[in-house]
Amino acid sequence: MAHLVWDWNGTLLNDLEPVVEATNAAFALVGGPVVDADEHRRDFRRPIVDYYAYVLGRPIDAAEFVRLDRVFHDTYRTRLVDCALADDAIEAINAWPDTQSLLSMFFHDELVPEVTRRGLVDRLARVDGLRAQVGGGHKAEHLKEHLAALDVAGEDTVLIGDSIDDAHAADEVGAAVVLYTGGFTDPEVLRASGYPVADTLIEAIKLAQPLR
Repeated sequence: MAHLVWDWNGTLLNDLEPVVEATNAAFALVGGPVVDADEHRRDFRRPIVDYYAYVLGRPIDAAEFVRLDRVFHDTYRTRLVDCALADDAIEAINAWPDTQSLLSMFFHDELVPEVTRRGLVDRLARVDGLRAQVGGGHKAEHLKEHLAALDVAGEDTVLIGDSIDDAHAADEVGAAVVLYTGGFTDPEVLRASGYPVADTLIEAIKLAQPLR
């Protein structure tokens, strides 16, 4: 059996609604459109600056992205306390028979308290978030560092996440991946990717078990 790496936002944590609200707050700062959840899921991509540029229809420079990212996270934090775990998150974590960990692109110093207060930290071999002031980048390098810290090989790993970027990160380290439709990406986009796709986290666990 393999080591399992969980994604957090949009996977274990059901936070699509506050993410959309925070995204709209960021767009409002620069006179952008209001997007709904379906539009967000259809167009979402990493790096986040590319998503913003696509929706706004123009390039976003580094300084502007810093301002947008700050507004996004300031708004998101006001809603985070109300976010629940995915309905079957605990059941899915309990169903995995080997070691597991969590890797998020949310800020590390804020992530760890959130994972802890939801009673998950003792179930996970390691919890890593973003150790930077500005987010929005790709996950691949962070996954490499996460697995190195665990002394786990990519080929002995399965990742469960909700974005195409999660799949690309898994590819970079030679890991398997299962994509979850309950998060930030349109299910049809995930299914068209050719990667294994699950509609629930329990289904994701069942698909993940034979992959390594």
